[in-house]
Amino acid sequence: MTTAAPATTDAERRGRMVENIVHFARTLRRAGLPAGPATVVDAVRAVEVNGIESRDDLYWTLHALFVQKREHRVLFDEAFRIYWQSRGLIEKMLAILSPVAPPRGAPEKAKAGQTRVSQAFQAARERRETLAEQPEVEVDARFTVSGRELLQAKDFAQMTAAEIAEAKAALRAMRIPKDLILHRRRVAAPRGQIDPRRTLRASLRAGGAIIDLKHRARQEKLPPIVALCDISGSMSQYSRILLHFLHGMTETRRDVHTFLFGTRLTNVTRSLRMKDPDEALEACSAGVADWSGGTRIATALHLFNRHWSRRVLSGGPTVLLITDGLERETDEDLAREMDRLHRSCRRLIWLNPLLRFDGFEPKARGIRAMLPHVDEFRAVHSLEAVTDLVKALSGTGNTDAKVDPRAWLGGR
Repeated sequence: MTTAAPATTDAERRGRMVENIVHFARTLRRAGLPAGPATVVDAVRAVEVNGIESRDDLYWTLHALFVQKREHRVLFDEAFRIYWQSRGLIEKMLAILSPVAPPRGAPEKAKAGQTRVSQAFQAARERRETLAEQPEVEVDARFTVSGRELLQAKDFAQMTAAEIAEAKAALRAMRIPKDLILHRRRVAAPRGQIDPRRTLRASLRAGGAIIDLKHRARQEKLPPIVALCDISGSMSQYSRILLHFLHGMTETRRDVHTFLFGTRLTNVTRSLRMKDPDEALEACSAGVADWSGGTRIATALHLFNRHWSRRVLSGGPTVLLITDGLERETDEDLAREMDRLHRSCRRLIWLNPLLRFDGFEPKARGIRAMLPHVDEFRAVHSLEAVTDLVKALSGTGNTDAKVDPRAWLGGR
């Protein structure tokens, strides 16, 4: 009996470790990491072979198997910290229960991926509670309205935290169809204009006996998209949500450039090219110093036209100007910079969240100075409005008087 006890204890410990690794892999899978069954088996074997002498040994052993890309590091680190508990947990609990005044420093900033990891743990907890008790409920939905339909028309500023999470996922999933435009440069094509140079080269390969006609046609490319997003105090809530839409657009299209402006102009295109949305948004916030500050639209447009227009406004781009038009200092510079921007692009679309109000009128001087120099004037306060924008960019949207800026200038 004395010789069998240690074997049973080792088996129990091994069983608990295997179970913990399996549950940890399920959490990573819900958070977005590709943790398949084969990876879980390799992780268990690696832990058995390597052994566990410290917390760092377990961290780097699992890190070597579950982290396959650069953007997976943030999610893995946050999930490991929460699942396997940090050091000094008992001391922290005693410090919380002791009668000590709370620190006066600023609260700790949320880490990238923390929301997704916490939602993965919450989903696992709800799943266990649901399996424990599943009462049968009959729901009559004949006279109810779909929650998805209500979310489509709901204002971003009126959404709850859960609804904002659903809206962000829906914005990242939106894909713009291929709105191809013709360029003057011609490329090889099966039909079209005869290409004499390629035809003669092909005939020389056959000794000149056979002439195989080669053709060329005008090249078709996706036009670049340039987004100028206002991050002032009145626009910050909408800008944070719309950055998820721009991040999803950057993943599917190559020539997408995003600029943020408040009191200065910041290029965040490189930050939005990160695969993980949480890491991309955190990089954007870290690189911007004037978030939720004032607004200087004329100054920002002047900096863009002077330093960036020749770099990004080539190939017939579409410019998305996301702002409410409430300029602090309105003068003739705003109209001049808007006119220069309009002449430099193929299409200029102004997205204004103030259009969510039925009685909106362009009475502000900044709005009236900008309206004559835009092609379309659209709302951007809900998922429905963003869906209409996607249709408009693909050439299938509505072209009625609601988006025509001349209708608003005519006294509407």
